[in-house]
Amino acid sequence: MDGLDRRLEEIAREMGADFFGVADLVPLREEIRRQGGDEVASYPRAVSFGIRLLDSIVDRLPERLEEPAVSVNYLNHCYDTVNTRLDLIASRLGGVLQQEGHRVLPLPSSERHDSVRICAQFSHKLAARQAGMGWIGKSCLLVTPEAGPRVRWNSVLTDAPLAPTGSPMEEKCGKCSECVETCPPGAFTGRAFIEGEPREARYDARKCERYFQSMNAAKGRAACGLCLYACPFGRSARRGRPAP
Repeated sequence: MDGLDRRLEEIAREMGADFFGVADLVPLREEIRRQGGDEVASYPRAVSFGIRLLDSIVDRLPERLEEPAVSVNYLNHCYDTVNTRLDLIASRLGGVLQQEGHRVLPLPSSERHDSVRICAQFSHKLAARQAGMGWIGKSCLLVTPEAGPRVRWNSVLTDAPLAPTGSPMEEKCGKCSECVETCPPGAFTGRAFIEGEPREARYDARKCERYFQSMNAAKGRAACGLCLYACPFGRSARRGRPAP
């Protein structure tokens, strides 16, 4: 399977992926089932890939309420456009895996599956963590050593016997709570990620949702992203210095 592994990574990177890995989902099967149901839980592996966001746009997020262009640029180039690029990669990789005779489920990069829990069908961040590309921070974002949380992710689920590229990294947030302190609606509890623990222990999605609704009512479609902006790992990578 080494040839297929390499081929998938080459395709993903040629299409613009900055991060690529393969996750063994078997240890997470029950957690995946609780979030997305039996179908997604039936796949033993995920091809995980991410696109790094543009620092020049992310760095201006604190100005988003005073300068409308900041929100427009972020929502266009760091959300909508990147999500489309990720979906195109997922479709292409899914096609290759199907041609090779494997069962496959390409997932949308950003699509709400459950409006009560406010979550997607599958956690791309969890797959990227399982593939060894980062850890879940106190903001519930996947934090990478190379770019902090300034990455958007997608996944393709499959039964192809691909080789996992790593295992979960040790959490490196330590006592830092900048993402927690900067959150306008106070949606984060500051609790560190514990595998298998409900997301609600760390994050109140309703607070986040209400904040967006209030911003949209006042200013039209608006951006936040301050937790992503504030992370020292992302800022250190931006300045070319070692992460904390």
